[in-house]
Amino acid sequence: MTEDLPIYLDYNATTPVDRRVFEQMGPFFVETYGNAASTQHGFGQTAREAVDTARRQVADLIGAQPDEIVFTSGATESDNLAIRGAAESYAGKGQHIVTSATEHPAVIDPCKRLAREGYDITWLKPIDGSIRAQQVADAVREDTVLVTIMWANNETGAINDVPGIGAVCKDRGILFHTDATQFVGKLPVDVQQAGVDLLSASAHKFYGPKGAGFLYVRSRGPRVRLAPLFEGGGHEGGMRSGTLNVPGIVGLGAACEICADELEDENRRLASMRDQLEAAVTTELKNVRVNSPSQERLPHVWHVSFEGIDYTKLMAAIPDLAVSAAAACHTGSAKPSYVLKAIGLSDELALASLRISFGRFTTVEQAVYAQAHLIQGVRGLAIK
Repeated sequence: MTEDLPIYLDYNATTPVDRRVFEQMGPFFVETYGNAASTQHGFGQTAREAVDTARRQVADLIGAQPDEIVFTSGATESDNLAIRGAAESYAGKGQHIVTSATEHPAVIDPCKRLAREGYDITWLKPIDGSIRAQQVADAVREDTVLVTIMWANNETGAINDVPGIGAVCKDRGILFHTDATQFVGKLPVDVQQAGVDLLSASAHKFYGPKGAGFLYVRSRGPRVRLAPLFEGGGHEGGMRSGTLNVPGIVGLGAACEICADELEDENRRLASMRDQLEAAVTTELKNVRVNSPSQERLPHVWHVSFEGIDYTKLMAAIPDLAVSAAAACHTGSAKPSYVLKAIGLSDELALASLRISFGRFTTVEQAVYAQAHLIQGVRGLAIK
């Protein structure tokens, strides 16, 4: 086992590129290198065909139509395009936006910027770790132009009631955006059934390449209009100008197709490892608080706090495990996670927590070793 250390258990931060995905991307770097917009010749036509295939693969994974997929550099760009693009396009209806206090910074920061520009932002706080449809129903107003609620939380793995929220928004004629970065490729998605108008995701969260992502933009019932973040060529239906990242898009599409084929079996395997870890740790150790909800949560994520133990000492005590003491975008900060504070944790508990996220390449042997190593490490600190 020692030759395989440390064990990577931070799949929520990023995932390795699946070799099957990498193999499909390779030729588009050095052989089929045409610009997808240069369709006057064969190089560009081949690139365009590859992009069209990827667009279909992405659409198939989330129950959309290919023409509703806008390729971006990742979910951060997609979130900004959805939020700022909708705010500008629908400003005539009103300047009220509903979101939550536990969103990713890629949603929080654009909303804060809009607040500085005169928008009224309602920040919902989770109930038992998640956002409920009734909270959104109580918060929306006549001048609400957008509701933006993530599908699954990147820190705790909590799943919000996106279908219920979608129904509320549809009933009131309000646009609904969801940051589904942690959900797509992990659990089934159907944007039609969920009533989603805009959906963001990144390839690197489900075994595709970094620097590639997409935004689903509903084209009918209603057709969603977005003002672009930047202009210069009118690519992607005028919503996202710039030369397309063909290798990245090919990888994104391939990753989507693999997830669609393997999602069900993978979920069962990962949930089994997570449940065994949780049962062992909560049985063997005292003063353990599980921060992930007991029911509505991602199958591969476990977030836990160990009372009385500082995270810096905890991380030093488990050097064989590559886990996260906070969301990846906040590492380096000594402040307690705003997500954990929003779900009711004290500063002490928030700073004594870690997130373990299993993935496609986690083996049972690795999970068993991680379980023993974690228990041993926490026990040693508790004794001291």
